[in-house]
Amino acid sequence: MFDVLHRTIDVGTGPAGRPIATILRNGDNPGLFWLGGYRSDMEGSKALCLDALGARERLMVTRFDYSGHGRSGGDFLEGTISRWLEEALAVFALTEGNQIVIGSSMGGWLALLLARALRQRGENRVRGMVLIAPAVDMTVDLMEAGFTQAEREAMAASGLVLQPSDYSDEPYPITRGLIEDGRRHLLFGKGIEAGCPVTILQGGKDTDVPPAHALKLVSHLLTDPVTLTLIPDGDHRLSRPEDLHRLEQAVLRHREEIGLF
Repeated sequence: MFDVLHRTIDVGTGPAGRPIATILRNGDNPGLFWLGGYRSDMEGSKALCLDALGARERLMVTRFDYSGHGRSGGDFLEGTISRWLEEALAVFALTEGNQIVIGSSMGGWLALLLARALRQRGENRVRGMVLIAPAVDMTVDLMEAGFTQAEREAMAASGLVLQPSDYSDEPYPITRGLIEDGRRHLLFGKGIEAGCPVTILQGGKDTDVPPAHALKLVSHLLTDPVTLTLIPDGDHRLSRPEDLHRLEQAVLRHREEIGLF
């Protein structure tokens, strides 16, 4: 039996096909399923923290890179929520048994979309959810809504906006395709069903996904138990040792809850 398996799977067909890099840690259920953020990869501090937790607790851990990210193939500029959700569903199909889905930033939006798509298929294996600064509906609420006039003109002219990043020397590219496709997946405006207990970890000093955005999400989660932990001095990354400890504790609480039912 393998401990850790590096595996590449093909998602999509024809010109839309792309190789998706995954890392699967063998272990018990519930498994931990990681969904990273925009321009992040499966080697980030939170992803590695979850993998280490899985190793200590003998839990299954599944990580992967979206197309255009990390070790996966594909062009980042072709990335859309539909495309990355398709990849998340394909990787989730590699798992067995109950899962705790952990999503960071954009991954928080994808976690909710993933759970909804699985329920529509008759799968109810997402039994807990930890969302870190969840950027639900980010293409409209956090990207497009904040465009300057110059950025709106650039998007209209070229279909591309380049924004400076606090986390990289390279600017963040935002494409017309990402914005337009995002409108197909908007969740706000009606009740959101996660189908399981939800924990939200939110930094009080997060300027990318402000605390008000997390509160907006809580107000839409009408049918599931929700715990919101506001970390007053936390930023968007929530990657300090004390933040990672909170993440571990949130995951372990969900594991205990699952064991009660």
